[in-house]
Amino acid sequence: MTLESRVTYMPATAQTSTSSLSSNVKYIEEALFNTNDLKQRTLRGPNTSGTLLYLESLVDPMLIERNIIIPFKHQEDKELDELFTTLEYEQQTDLSKGVDGLIQGSCVYFQEGKPEFYILAAPAKYDRSITEPENEGIIRGPHNGFIESLTVNLYLIRKAINASDLIVKYYTLGSTAPRRVALIYLHSLAQPETVQKVESRLESISIDSVISTGFLQENMEDNPYSIFPQHLNTERPDHASSYLLTGKIAILLEGDPTALIVPASFFAFYQTPDDYNNRWIIASFVRIIRLISFITAFQLPAIYIATVSFHSNVLPLQLFFTVQGSLTRVPFPPLVEAMLLELIFELLREAGLRLPSRVGQTIGIVGGLVIGDAIVKAGLVSYTMIIVVALTAISSFLIPSNEMSSSMRILRFPLMVMASMFGFIGISFGLTIMFIHLCKLESFGKPYFSPLAPLKFKKLKDTFVRFPIWNLWKNSDSPGKGN
Repeated sequence: MTLESRVTYMPATAQTSTSSLSSNVKYIEEALFNTNDLKQRTLRGPNTSGTLLYLESLVDPMLIERNIIIPFKHQEDKELDELFTTLEYEQQTDLSKGVDGLIQGSCVYFQEGKPEFYILAAPAKYDRSITEPENEGIIRGPHNGFIESLTVNLYLIRKAINASDLIVKYYTLGSTAPRRVALIYLHSLAQPETVQKVESRLESISIDSVISTGFLQENMEDNPYSIFPQHLNTERPDHASSYLLTGKIAILLEGDPTALIVPASFFAFYQTPDDYNNRWIIASFVRIIRLISFITAFQLPAIYIATVSFHSNVLPLQLFFTVQGSLTRVPFPPLVEAMLLELIFELLREAGLRLPSRVGQTIGIVGGLVIGDAIVKAGLVSYTMIIVVALTAISSFLIPSNEMSSSMRILRFPLMVMASMFGFIGISFGLTIMFIHLCKLESFGKPYFSPLAPLKFKKLKDTFVRFPIWNLWKNSDSPGKGN
């Protein structure tokens, strides 16, 4: 069943509660399709009696006992409003609001003879601890990360940014399984037209359910057919906060520890929090290495194929004889040789990801050594190609963003095909197409390849290298202005 074909099984129209306790309870039961985890409990006090409804899988039983059951037994002459002072509650007459409250972890109390009912907050808390994300580890800086609770994630951001103009706007997406989405930005730094564009795209999303932030990405991208990611993902509060302080906008989803940062630029995918935690000379050196790894990650196999197939005269004489000697026993052309090794590497990579961590590491190391050595001895590939593919794989691991790393892995294959057909001219043609696409690409109306296209000299201070902080973020050149 596709997402579009699902049916939303909710009451078509809102219904007002009545003074009949049984009819109100019956409506709730039918709205929840008589689910077995809907529990009823009759509460009787000296002056009143009623029925308490709750979904046992979503509430905290200790909280119900302490804040509802025990006060009822000792209510004496108190009104219900006085009994529920220790709980977050509201009075309602719309039964559909009661159904929504039950699904969100609240209790509903109906009193005999009264049409009004109470929605009492008693949600269960099963959140995991705030730990550092495994895929975004840093050497120096705060070691905490987002979790699946939207409230906790907002707390982490507000603790990092103590600003009165930090704005949070809530949206509810999904007709079958509604989930909350939070839009976060700094009013003084974010550009109003960008905020308006993000809001309009969020409001235009119409799907049955939002399982993860990936659903939001695909529904909000400027160019969904581009291979390059147009949202920056992070699970680090300090990383998200630093982008908010440069005028960016963050999007958080209830139940997902990943924050989406928009608008994104190409060079942002090669920056990490460590770039600003270390001294500027070290940070600049490491950033240059990362950008070199970008070139190596998808061009090195193509350059090797073009060199041995068409332009072997560019090699020094001794290196030429070494490369040619390793190719004499290989029965396949360089393209097939490279494709075979790249396929083996992708298989080992996926196997290592899907298996338990200890077994996965063993498969990756032992599998690479055994298969690599055996395939060379069998004469299927050359030692030189093993070195090229290994360097390419290591270079792809240097890219901080997993999405950008995946894009580079895919780009290798068409570039290798063009190199095998036209040599260096084919590589140049492929790179020209790629850079034209990068120059035309936009993320929420902002140039994706900025600050190179269009060229902004001031922004180059934090692109290929990182200038000192005292030179980078001056009051006269606030990072949030002009983004």
